[in-house]
Amino acid sequence: MIEIKMPQLGESVTEGTVGRWLKRPGDPVAKYEPLLEVITDKVDTEVPAPEAGILHEILVPEGETVRVGTVIARLAPADTTVSGAPTAAPVTKIATTESSSTTVTVTATTAPPATGDGRNTYLSPVVARLLAEHQLNPAQIRGTGQGGRITKQDVLRFLAEREKQSSAPVVTPVTPASAPSPASTASPPTPAPAPTPAPVPMASAPTPPPVAAPATSEIPADAELVPLTPMRRSIAEHMVRSVRTSPHVTTVMEVDLSRVIAHRAAHQEAFSRQGVRLTMTPYFIMAAIAGLQAVPVFNGSFTDQGIIIHRRINIGVAVALNEGLLVPVIPDADEKNLLGLARAVNDLAERARSKRLRPEETQGGTFTITNHGVTGSLFATPIINQPQAGILGIGAVVKRPVVITQNGLDAIAIRPLCYLSFTFDHRIADGATADQFLSTVKKRLEQWEG
Repeated sequence: MIEIKMPQLGESVTEGTVGRWLKRPGDPVAKYEPLLEVITDKVDTEVPAPEAGILHEILVPEGETVRVGTVIARLAPADTTVSGAPTAAPVTKIATTESSSTTVTVTATTAPPATGDGRNTYLSPVVARLLAEHQLNPAQIRGTGQGGRITKQDVLRFLAEREKQSSAPVVTPVTPASAPSPASTASPPTPAPAPTPAPVPMASAPTPPPVAAPATSEIPADAELVPLTPMRRSIAEHMVRSVRTSPHVTTVMEVDLSRVIAHRAAHQEAFSRQGVRLTMTPYFIMAAIAGLQAVPVFNGSFTDQGIIIHRRINIGVAVALNEGLLVPVIPDADEKNLLGLARAVNDLAERARSKRLRPEETQGGTFTITNHGVTGSLFATPIINQPQAGILGIGAVVKRPVVITQNGLDAIAIRPLCYLSFTFDHRIADGATADQFLSTVKKRLEQWEG
């Protein structure tokens, strides 16, 4: 039996969410055929089958978040007959343990032991979408997943019980009303407690009245709670951790891109004939490489034992998605020419937006570039992508009047300019060293010769 485990889809990724199973128990699976979709803060990707076989059982349902290395399914050899698998319910047949091979069948109406009230828990995209669709507060639902997390089944169970409860009030009072009617005339105080036990069977179900008060006190009436997606939550945690880890300092320089823009205009058509769209990003990557080669400490990482200087220059390029930022990595970027970098940028950006990045393509970065100028931002102070030493921010290219000197005379000219902001780890270097790096980047761009 082949165990399918939750893969590590990034260096700092410790858990993943099963987004969608592409196969059901009993389905044949070819080697490297996509088996399921996994969602993390860094990448949404398909996980292929390591070998050909038959999907024997699914251990983690859609929407569930588990730690890296957790067994999420088992694959039987191709020549194995999986008895009963084709007829087994694909969603309800879920093993409840990771280490045991015993499969326990659970249904949506079974109430597993509750471990949390759903507050401050990690919400998978499937769960977040269900909560938003039905306008539910996570605090209303008891999470039965790992660490008290809310699962898809928890939400569906809550909705089913709420629907059942909404139709029950008309029927529920009838039963106690007929039994205590003789005593109700003789001793009025007696029936008062009687209605109280009647609703007890429904008390185990989360009901809106008990939880409405805390929800209202926490969230204003004219506001709504938008649950965090796994990507948004992980980005938030990573940003806070980065600021707490490294003393951030940002230095800024203005750069004249006249030569770069002229070079791009002259070579765009030639690149296009080779199926490559030439953007400004490859130019900035090449300039950053020049800076890292001149000041290699910024291609490093800080440790208590000292500064690790990486021999390889692997450039991460931030790609903005609706859900957040992804940072695919161009390995050995210093070994590529402008065409090679342009091709890599096009490919990674397109596959990042279509969620087709491979896990390894978000790993191993030694330096990051973020082009916040594409949305019109002139200036920013980007946060370091740990454990790297720095990150280069690129502002919008804007034509501005500048004073130039020609033949010893000053004149005003209109030039395409942008701000480069370099945030670095002050533990690794001081401001003068950072300025040396950024000056090298600026010089490479302003004196571009191809």
